[in-house]
Amino acid sequence: MEKQKVLFANGNELAACAARQIRYHVMGYYPITPSTQIAENLDLWRAEGKTDIRLIAAEGEHSAAGVCYGASAAGGRVFGATSANGLLYALEEMPVQSGTRMPMVMNVACRTVSGPLCIKGDHSDIMYLLNTGWLILFAPRTQAVYDMNLMGLKLTEEMNLPVAIGYDGFFTSHQKRRCQVFSEDETVQAYVGRRERKENALNLQNPVTIGSYMGEKDILQNKYELHRAMRQADARLDSLFAEYEKLSGRRYRKVEGYCAEDAEYLLVLLGSSFETAKEAVDELRESGVRAGAVTLQVLRPFPAREFWEICRNAKRMMIGDRQDSYGAQGGNLSLEARAAMQRYGYAGKISARVYGLGGTDFFKEDALKLFEICRESESGDFDYYGVEDISDGAFTERLEEGACADAGHTPLNALHPEETLLHLTSCSYDPEKMVMQVKGGGLKETTAMPKRLSPGHGACPGCGIPVNLNLLMRGIEGNVVFVFHTGCGMVVTTAYPKTSFRVPYVHNLFQNGPATMGGIIAVYEEKQRRGEMPEGDITFVMVSGDGGMDIGLGSALGAACRNQKMILFEYDNGGYMNTGYQLSYSTPYGAKSATSHVGKEQFGKDFFQRDTAQIMAAAGIPYVATVAESNPSDFIKKAAKAAEYSRKFGMAYVKALSACPLNWNDKPEREREVISAAVDCCFFPLYEVEQGITRLNYDPEKIGKKIPVTDWLSKMGRTRHLIKTEYREVVEAMQKEIDRRYARLKARADEPLL
Repeated sequence: MEKQKVLFANGNELAACAARQIRYHVMGYYPITPSTQIAENLDLWRAEGKTDIRLIAAEGEHSAAGVCYGASAAGGRVFGATSANGLLYALEEMPVQSGTRMPMVMNVACRTVSGPLCIKGDHSDIMYLLNTGWLILFAPRTQAVYDMNLMGLKLTEEMNLPVAIGYDGFFTSHQKRRCQVFSEDETVQAYVGRRERKENALNLQNPVTIGSYMGEKDILQNKYELHRAMRQADARLDSLFAEYEKLSGRRYRKVEGYCAEDAEYLLVLLGSSFETAKEAVDELRESGVRAGAVTLQVLRPFPAREFWEICRNAKRMMIGDRQDSYGAQGGNLSLEARAAMQRYGYAGKISARVYGLGGTDFFKEDALKLFEICRESESGDFDYYGVEDISDGAFTERLEEGACADAGHTPLNALHPEETLLHLTSCSYDPEKMVMQVKGGGLKETTAMPKRLSPGHGACPGCGIPVNLNLLMRGIEGNVVFVFHTGCGMVVTTAYPKTSFRVPYVHNLFQNGPATMGGIIAVYEEKQRRGEMPEGDITFVMVSGDGGMDIGLGSALGAACRNQKMILFEYDNGGYMNTGYQLSYSTPYGAKSATSHVGKEQFGKDFFQRDTAQIMAAAGIPYVATVAESNPSDFIKKAAKAAEYSRKFGMAYVKALSACPLNWNDKPEREREVISAAVDCCFFPLYEVEQGITRLNYDPEKIGKKIPVTDWLSKMGRTRHLIKTEYREVVEAMQKEIDRRYARLKARADEPLL
């Protein structure tokens, strides 16, 4: 055994520790709970000079998977991590990685696949990988995450097949345990060896083509070779586990049993539930019941014979699935386990129950109850455990009752609700000047506008999201339909069974909010054309934020190219705040975040923020505007213009700088002052692009209010470090870029052709 040391760590930390010791070349990632801690830890160590792994923050998981594929094709050692819908978004890339035989290790902190949105742990994500040609190991304990990351790298490079390490999100991923890791990085590096693969995209002496087009016979042969590689991996695993046992003293098996040899009743569970089941086994054994528990540490290749051998003596088996393959009378674990037992002639009874979805806790009492069901002679083959038996009608009734449970949530749902047609603003379009004139919209009179977002939400004190939404809505009269993608704005307003919205609201995923709204608008227009809806205007508002214009930029530009009649409103809080503040493409240059730490080797985010307003303007949509709560009258009038443009001409894009006191590390009561400083230093200039014509709405230079960017940076903890002398070059570069962008903006305002 090699020398080891004890760490008190969780699964994510151990995955990062293994990656650091291996010294991967590249990690492509996108933040998603609960796997994000892995990238956060590696970025912190990189800032401190403890690792030199190149971390690439992609704009979404699909691109992160592409980064990993390209890095592997170039002959690099590649590492990744994801969860839930992030895995599904990347799923298209998974067969590419395996079909071209590119090694990599990907950690999957397993989480519920939405919708509806739920961020807690179950196995509904990892099971989507079963048919992609990936090797899949599953860690039942925190210690196993570290060990399997080391064994997994050796396996992936020997078999030339990518490997996923699965473990339970928020259980194994976040619960700290006393674990052992090798004391010396050299021990790990000697164990995994060097990656030697001559066929790579950087071999200029012997160039290769990777990912050729194949006809039917060639593709059949390709898939057969992949099948053979799986069989080879199956044959290799036992010796791999034995070699690692000599190195570490820890033994792994494809299938692990606890008191299973003579058990009459077996409970089969995947992941952390196995440890809980062992407690129930001990209690039942003390009372004379011959109970046992079984788990699998390998899902692909599926260890059918080993599973049969350990389970064959039981009279009854209960298989617990933490996901369902809907309509198949069981989840994937139970379906494959049943098939394996049938293949080898098992004569006992097998039952299956779906349990623990959405991170529902699993206690010893639950394991005992499953054993009790297993022992019952009349127990059905398949059912759900721990749910209410309610009809669809009762569920709908409960939803409606909960959603409008008090007078404060009275819906505004008439086609022309008089309470929101107060004529506080009026817009008239001058076609010659191509200008929309706005009358009214003053700060005082628009307080009469009823709020579409009701009082009562879960946002942090000082959060800019409800402030900006309410300001936007003060300028929009009449009917409104909202679409929100995932983010803080969605999470804090729609915790089931309550809602903060008094108007129609739809949620969809980060990457396709504008496309979702496009579908709603298409039906609205078609129903109006067919006479299936009464006449009347609706303002359609798609709300983005929390990095949604990173992963969702493609969808936004698609809607812009189609010029669909909506307002795309971005509350720009400068990070992925809903997952704990990782860097976004809108995070300021030099700002520290959970994936842009500050240390001797790193000063924070190392590239400038992306100017989405200019990108949307370049798409040629009728109206683009920037707004800030520090200039509320300007905000409200632009909201009114955006609504009018969206109803008559097409897409309007409005971007607000939105405060996040928790992650900006400033005081909630001072947010308007912070926002004002961002405007006055020209980091966030206020302007509009109307039918291609740029107009500055507020010029701090002209009125003598322009301030250096340091005045703004000093107001937030996330950027206050930049004031130090050692970061002078960073601040100078930032000031130069702000001045350059502002000068270009003024030039456009001075010259309409620009």
